[in-house]
Amino acid sequence: MSSIGKIRRLLDVLERLQSGRIHATSELAALCGVSRRTIFRDLKTLQDAGIPVLYDSSQQGYWVSAQSLLPPTNLTLAETLSLLVLAQDAGTRDRGIPFQEAARDAALKLHSNLPGHLASEIDMVTHAVKVQMEPQARMEQGKAQYERTLQALTERKKLRLQYQSLYEKSVIQTLVSPYRLLFRRHTWYVIGRSSLHRSVRTFHLGRIQHSELTEDDYQIPPRFSLKSYFGNAWSLIREKKARTHVTVRFQSLVAQNVAEVCWHPTQMVVWNADGTIDFSVCVDGIHEMSWWILSYGDQAKVLAPPELQNLILNRAQRMVEQYSAPQDSFAAIKKRHVKSQK
Repeated sequence: MSSIGKIRRLLDVLERLQSGRIHATSELAALCGVSRRTIFRDLKTLQDAGIPVLYDSSQQGYWVSAQSLLPPTNLTLAETLSLLVLAQDAGTRDRGIPFQEAARDAALKLHSNLPGHLASEIDMVTHAVKVQMEPQARMEQGKAQYERTLQALTERKKLRLQYQSLYEKSVIQTLVSPYRLLFRRHTWYVIGRSSLHRSVRTFHLGRIQHSELTEDDYQIPPRFSLKSYFGNAWSLIREKKARTHVTVRFQSLVAQNVAEVCWHPTQMVVWNADGTIDFSVCVDGIHEMSWWILSYGDQAKVLAPPELQNLILNRAQRMVEQYSAPQDSFAAIKKRHVKSQK
């Protein structure tokens, strides 16, 4: 049994003991799917942690006084509302954060413990306030990998991975020392040192085909941080020795939308008299940022550097080629499109 599994079982036992009903060790063992000896060890662990687990000799069972644990937190209406809104939306299966369904369960428990008048007031507001989560990557087989990685992080044990690498264009096998689990851009990533690459790498959780917890210990370097690892990457891909100053002019139609968001910690925005903006950043590599610029179509124009201008131009030309026959010119494509709209 993993340490995470043990913690879950301890919480399960504690919740049952705190229900107000007395439980025999045989009953707890059957409910948790373990032996009575394991339950006795769990009870001792709870007692050693300062939780007053009581024994009723007449009924030969254990219980915990409801008043002895988890005192009221005195949450305000605003605090309760924020927790409920975030937890119930983050814990949805289709659009929530993958593998965080427990957040929705927590929201239901919090709601069930509210006084009647407060619950009604909260209900009215939560129906009107929603956090619209973005569509997330489908990872039907990813939960086991997520939990195993979490276990590896907790126990500081290396993971042996079989991984579908897009970079190597093949399935690779490597021993990974997980440093962080990161949720970003619709999915989970494992960041850690890879024995195959002899460096810290980023692994898409959904591309892990198989993982195995080893007995090999590891330590996370004290100075490691995601900030230092990603540097000035636009998002997740840091190109070494490729720090570049980029300036993009956005037309007035999208200028306000772009200016309102903090896309990168180095960004600077200058408003022009005609309502356009010059958006400047310093990034470690231009390729990842190029896709973001292309998403704005003709509303964005790269002013610098020339390398990014050429990258955008080449990709735009290839897009045109995909929609035309080899002998077609751009003017002919446009004429044909206009004609089809009439």
